[in-house]
Amino acid sequence: MKIIQLLFILSIFTSCEFSTTTTKTTTSTEAETSQPPVNTEEARENIDTVLEKWHKAAAEAQFDPYFELMARDGVFIGTDATENWQNQEFRDFSKPYFDKGKAWSFSTIERNIYISENNQTAWFDELLNTQMGICRGSGVLELVDNNWIIKHYILSIAIPNENVTEIVEIKKDFDSSFIAKFDK
Repeated sequence: MKIIQLLFILSIFTSCEFSTTTTKTTTSTEAETSQPPVNTEEARENIDTVLEKWHKAAAEAQFDPYFELMARDGVFIGTDATENWQNQEFRDFSKPYFDKGKAWSFSTIERNIYISENNQTAWFDELLNTQMGICRGSGVLELVDNNWIIKHYILSIAIPNENVTEIVEIKKDFDSSFIAKFDK
């Protein structure tokens, strides 16, 4: 038992030592190759603009502008449990709606934006007025070539707490059959 404890302590010490060395090396390398420092307030404004353009492109059924604001490896998670789309799958699903000139229309009620310490990643949450009523969106953006792009987006329908029991009852059959697909 004492040998295991000693090995554990040694591994922690070695990891810390390696981590310190690696951090110094990485920091030096990053300083040489990273993008210039980002003004946080300006970054928030830019991110807000990207999200507003993205929602507007959907409302106006502008397919290319909408998807140009998403990363090629971006993910969109919709309100249904089956809606976990990689970019191309989401394009394929969305195209008929955009082609008909009627995608979806989300207007922002409230948005909170947070930016990572290295100013390369941001995440947000937003309340939206939609054709489904009040929804919550959240996601992640990445700074690529000085442009913020959407990497991950999750849309959920906001359900008042006093209606949760009713909604759970409505979803019961779906949930059971959906979960059964994963039980093997």
